[in-house]
Amino acid sequence: MPTRISKDPVKSRPSRRLAFTVQVASNAVGVPPARKLRHWAREALHGRARVTVRIVGSREGRALNHRYRGRDYATNVLTFTYANAPVLCGDIALCAPIIRREAHVQAKELDAHYAHLLVHGMLHLQGHDHRLKRDAALMEAREVAVLKRLGYDNPYASPPA
Repeated sequence: MPTRISKDPVKSRPSRRLAFTVQVASNAVGVPPARKLRHWAREALHGRARVTVRIVGSREGRALNHRYRGRDYATNVLTFTYANAPVLCGDIALCAPIIRREAHVQAKELDAHYAHLLVHGMLHLQGHDHRLKRDAALMEAREVAVLKRLGYDNPYASPPA
């Protein structure tokens, strides 16, 4: 059932509704609870959407990436958009082992990395892209703004020395 979000008292945003499903197909440790994933997704959403987030293992992540992108390796996030109007519909696959490894290598909190990649996927669902340098800069700026509202640091900033 769609959830209605009240307007932010500090900054008015358009009314948003999100039908959100989480599928966990991995036994990975540290996967954020569905309520956190939903909160992060809502913050990145403008408009109405029906989204399924599937937490996958390396094998499924690799199979999806190979089938839909022609790349034979698991990647951190994959986004599949099925409809844009009147309601945005799509799936986001988050590969738990890759996300955990990246967070460790990049010295990031696991929750912060999950939040970043879910926001990234939500922006892709809404048509944002990063193939061109200019588009990448705009998308990254949106990600940073959403993550800041969520209380997370800029994921693109260099770690402190």
